[in-house]
Amino acid sequence: MQKLAIIIIALISFQLSAQTTIIGKVFNTKNEPIAGANVYLEGTYDGSTSGADGSFLFETSDNGIQTLVVSFLSYETFRMVSDVTHMKDIIVKLREDVSALDAVVLSAGTFSAGDNSKVNVLKPLDVVTTASALGDFVGALQTLPGTTTVAEDGRLFVRGGDANETQIFIDGIRVFTPYSPTTNNTPTRGRYSPFLFDGITFSTGGYSAEFGQALSSVLLLNTIDEPDQEKTDIGIMSLGATLGNTQKWDKSSLSVNASYINLAPYNAIFKNRNDWIKPFETASGEAVYRKKTNLGLFKLYGAFDATNFELTQEDINEPERAYFKLTNNNVYLNGSYQGVLNDTWTLFGGISYTHSENNLNIIETTINDTENSLHAKVKLKNRISNRLKIYFGAEYFATDFEETYNDEAIDKVNYGYNNNIAAAYAEADIFLSKELAFKTGFRAEYSALFKEFTLAPRLSLAYKTTSKSQVSLAYGNFYQNPSSNILKFNQELKAENTSHYIFNYQYNVDRKLFRAEAYYKTYDNLVKYDTDFTNFDSNYNNNGSGFARGIDFFWRDSKSIKNFDYWLSYSFLDTERDYKNYLTKAQPNFANTHNLSLVGKYWVDKWRSQVGFSYTHASGRTFTNPNEAGFLNEKTKAFNSLSLNWAYLISPQKILYASVNNVLGFKNINGFQYANTPDINGDFNRRALQPAADQFFFVGFFWTISEDKKSSQLDNL
Repeated sequence: MQKLAIIIIALISFQLSAQTTIIGKVFNTKNEPIAGANVYLEGTYDGSTSGADGSFLFETSDNGIQTLVVSFLSYETFRMVSDVTHMKDIIVKLREDVSALDAVVLSAGTFSAGDNSKVNVLKPLDVVTTASALGDFVGALQTLPGTTTVAEDGRLFVRGGDANETQIFIDGIRVFTPYSPTTNNTPTRGRYSPFLFDGITFSTGGYSAEFGQALSSVLLLNTIDEPDQEKTDIGIMSLGATLGNTQKWDKSSLSVNASYINLAPYNAIFKNRNDWIKPFETASGEAVYRKKTNLGLFKLYGAFDATNFELTQEDINEPERAYFKLTNNNVYLNGSYQGVLNDTWTLFGGISYTHSENNLNIIETTINDTENSLHAKVKLKNRISNRLKIYFGAEYFATDFEETYNDEAIDKVNYGYNNNIAAAYAEADIFLSKELAFKTGFRAEYSALFKEFTLAPRLSLAYKTTSKSQVSLAYGNFYQNPSSNILKFNQELKAENTSHYIFNYQYNVDRKLFRAEAYYKTYDNLVKYDTDFTNFDSNYNNNGSGFARGIDFFWRDSKSIKNFDYWLSYSFLDTERDYKNYLTKAQPNFANTHNLSLVGKYWVDKWRSQVGFSYTHASGRTFTNPNEAGFLNEKTKAFNSLSLNWAYLISPQKILYASVNNVLGFKNINGFQYANTPDINGDFNRRALQPAADQFFFVGFFWTISEDKKSSQLDNL
């Protein structure tokens, strides 16, 4: 018995002697102790938490090489691989996790909308609930600062750049013909339905080296990765009808939308300034197929639309009015794949194809053009750590444009060009801390048409000044080839060029967001010509230049007033250009000095309704009065419009929607058309260019039929 006791005591003594004590302290990078950090040996139950002074102590019976892990919320996890006998008096310094929600965001020049964005200026729902937008994502973006109100056009004019300087991408792949065709003095719309997209990034300048061939802005639209359930959407509108269906399987899904629009019934009720022979009519459809793989996601997106109309319009130089007829067919296909290669590398690849046909008859002139365009792209991302991510990519653009022109004096003349551009880029995201981050890179392009090589550096940085605010800076150089209406006549040119300088301040707290952004842009190598319009016998050169500078403000608040969400944006723009057929450098006729937008939405429980308004004010735009000396020597009166909408929830899946644009009937004037020749007194007569209609009314009934019978139509309106 005595021997047994001796053996037990010896074993206990041996066990105690085999225990190793691990001791140390945990601090942050400011040498402040961290209390409550988890400290343990990986793969064991041995560990503890740090005390108020950051110290920790625990014992382990394991020996040899082990991994010590120290973790704490909002900090990067620390790992130490060593023999346990060396884990004495350890000083651990945890670095802040730069991927945390409160980390700095590279945001200069960029507005985001989508559930995956840390800072959302808009929500995807805003595209269809903004009163003035009428379900058009471009219309919703025109309420943001940095955009210019060009009511008769409808496209995005950004910070002193014309609409051709903004490019649109779907799932990272270029859309070459993003807008529906329209007639003179009537705004166009984006071709694509907002219901298939869940993320929107609108860069008004200083954007990533991944994107090129855009002097002013890029708009990135991301289709939904995975629908939540099967459903059918039915819409009956004063303008036509829509039908959508989503099917969902184990690892794949398919969403299809179709619509038919015909303005004949509307024009019969609400007369306008056009005399319609064949009112506007369009049939369109879209589809997105998604397939999950073990390591990624494949998407195939397709869209088509066919549009036609015929009318006559008032023209001061045509006593019998000007005749205009158009038919357009457009097809867009987009395929992409995004997947994981290993723990740090991801791959994206995609390709798009656009086919567009336009047949125009303008008075006695016939113009038929066909465009076939291709965009192929591949990019790699290496997430070396939370603090360093590098990107590489290459892409190829190809455009084949052909036009046949025929009028009383010319019989079937052919114009056109082939434009092939190869590009590559490299870029890095560098997070020095949770407060300071950089994005830097460059983009290289080669134009086969011009036999020209360009290199464009890009740089942005952001610094978090407080837990709720940050400042950002951005610089970028950007190149873009001239547009089709120039290249079809002359290819002995080179790419136009601009440089952006941006300073941004952002304050974000509890559903309130304030942004202020100042910018300066310089333009070089802009194309000039010496005729009233681009023509085959015009003389072209790249001697144009210009600048744009200004400041934008944005405020959104969905907290202060219960059930009320509103935003206010204001832009000041000072810009001059010498390009096209300009006689001297002047403020271009598409630019407003002042732009103001106020948008509000209020939910009324008692009425089961959302009511909204959108007010836009824009100062006058320049035009040339030939009866006075000078070029672009006068300005129109200011533009004003107040739009209202009302969405009434009949049931969770049925909604009645109504809106009216310019409810107060402001008599807006977009400019003036002058006679080609003076009258007997030597004066040039003129007429005001007014919208086809001062107001626009819309009524629609929308019904969602879903699996769970709970999916609300408020998700669509």
